Amino acid sequence: MELAILFGGQSFEHEISIVSATTLKEKLRDFELTFIFCDQDHTLYKIENEKMKAQTFSGGAYKNEPIVSLVQGGILRKKRFGTERLQMPVLNLIHGSDGEDGTIAGVLDFYNIAYIGPRREASVFSFDKRYTKYLAQAIGVKVLDCEVLHKEGSRDVHTPFPFIIKPSRLGSSIGVSVVKEAEALEYALDVAFEFDESVIIEPFVEGVKEYNLAGYSANGVMHYSIIEEPQKSDFLDFDKKYLDFSRSARVNEADLDEVNVAALQENFQRIYSGLFEGALIRCDFFLIDNEVYLNEINPIPGSMANYLFNDFSSVIKSLLEDLPSGNTIHVDYRYIHTISAAKGK
Repeated sequence: MELAILFGGQSFEHEISIVSATTLKEKLRDFELTFIFCDQDHTLYKIENEKMKAQTFSGGAYKNEPIVSLVQGGILRKKRFGTERLQMPVLNLIHGSDGEDGTIAGVLDFYNIAYIGPRREASVFSFDKRYTKYLAQAIGVKVLDCEVLHKEGSRDVHTPFPFIIKPSRLGSSIGVSVVKEAEALEYALDVAFEFDESVIIEPFVEGVKEYNLAGYSANGVMHYSIIEEPQKSDFLDFDKKYLDFSRSARVNEADLDEVNVAALQENFQRIYSGLFEGALIRCDFFLIDNEVYLNEINPIPGSMANYLFNDFSSVIKSLLEDLPSGNTIHVDYRYIHTISAAKGK
């Protein structure tokens, strides 16, 4: 089965996307994979499988690879004599901006290319943590209360210490700080505002239990991964998550009773259904006093959360068999012809 993996992008998470792509190269050995790298200038390169190494990108050697472009229904590579047209579904593996903000989804839809990944509407609600909270509240999923601060606005914070500061539109714990005293506030805000124009501030709950659950829908059936309880101190910082993205070995299942498992799956389905079809997502939840709270939605999880599934290749095959199809509108210019006929032209 053929599959193109699109990765890179102009994003603070650019390098994480490269790590994810190299990990999936090993996890999807029974696929005929084509790797398409999007550099920070939005030029697309076709990378040979044997060159899918970190050094290819860090040293700039990727620029010696063939440049490709997206065209209606596929990927086009110009050759010395003629062109090569690649027609296969795409797995959107660009983390952060470009990949998760709806940009790539819009481009793939525009060119009528089938793809695994969040659609534009889903991207809007999951990329911005503020909108994620609005979505959750609208569908009956609990979230922690938060404040929103803007770069050019007031820095007055009303949430009691300790609290956590997060850039609104960034993942991988980049720019995130736990603030336990007033003296650390200004620096933490400066760090967060380096990455975004707005930040959210949430209560930091000491010792809270966090659980990760991935899943997808295919042929009208929800499929869930195992539930993981990540091991952490205060929170998973960038360095820990960076290493986490390269995981390929299956993790241990969290020790949860059937009631809590069912509650987590129910909340996941509420979030997924009617919005994320065509994507494999991971939701990170808190359990507080046996109540489920959504922490965040990962619409393109690191390495596609392969480590949460027994048979990851079958997961991707199942998704490919039931991708959403866009509406094709036939334009026949009937209205213009009618007007022209009425005017005698």
